[in-house]
Amino acid sequence: MNYLYYPGCSLRSSGRAYEESLLPVMEAAGVDLQELPDWNCCGATSYMSVDERAAVQLALRNLALAEKSRDDGGPVNLVAPCAACYLVLQKAQHRIADYPDYAAVAKQDLARVDLTYEGRVKVRHPLDVLVNDVGLDRIRRLVQHPLRDLKVACYYGCQLVRPYSEFDDRDDPKTMDLLMEAVGATVVDWPLKTRCCGGMLPGTIREVGVRLNELLVEEAARRGATVLATACPLCQFNLDTQQKRRPEGYKPVPPVFFTQLVGLAFGIPRRRLGLHRQMVAFEHDFAGSTGGSRG
Repeated sequence: MNYLYYPGCSLRSSGRAYEESLLPVMEAAGVDLQELPDWNCCGATSYMSVDERAAVQLALRNLALAEKSRDDGGPVNLVAPCAACYLVLQKAQHRIADYPDYAAVAKQDLARVDLTYEGRVKVRHPLDVLVNDVGLDRIRRLVQHPLRDLKVACYYGCQLVRPYSEFDDRDDPKTMDLLMEAVGATVVDWPLKTRCCGGMLPGTIREVGVRLNELLVEEAARRGATVLATACPLCQFNLDTQQKRRPEGYKPVPPVFFTQLVGLAFGIPRRRLGLHRQMVAFEHDFAGSTGGSRG
């Protein structure tokens, strides 16, 4: 299975562990990710409020490059792991699809840099690819060390299934839950799986941002979770850094990327999965697993 791969800025910086775990997991699952040549920042979610036209064009350039790299006229699957990138690329697609006048301006802007966009790109998330293309049966066969003694709270965040719900339910998504169950983990039932982590608020209105993080962790712990599985670099960063600041005696719930847990179940060594980068240490030892937390 061949896909174009758009890493985005976070996976090359603060979310480095996401890419470190994503690539070997996809390789083990038989997914060939080919990095999009000359990709640029998607503009994240804040640029849209600064300059809407430039923000859309920034995202559209990546989509146009994806079509250019697959010039056979067929559909193009572009995998975007970062929840913000995934949302922004879709938002740009919807903007030009819903507003013809805007689409005409976008075509003119792209033409200035010798690019065109025909709408052949389907933006995909790794969860979608693993569950719906690779399939849960194949995932189960790849498991070497079932995560039977791990209780996972699956945290999707607010951007992955909202406002668009391309592959999951926007109110009660299940894809990550199904994937975690396929690798042997116990998924805890908790109601905050799509609640916002605060985004940039911990750095702007700190007391609000910190409290939003606390609510997530407190409820996950109350439900018996021993780990939070995330699909967003910013969510993981917030949950990791804000828990690290808690006072002595506070019992954290380590936030890790869902790909790191899948990688452990596949028998991929911890360091190759980027688990050494955690601020809140993930020190759970899996029974019978050579891919245990200190390996």
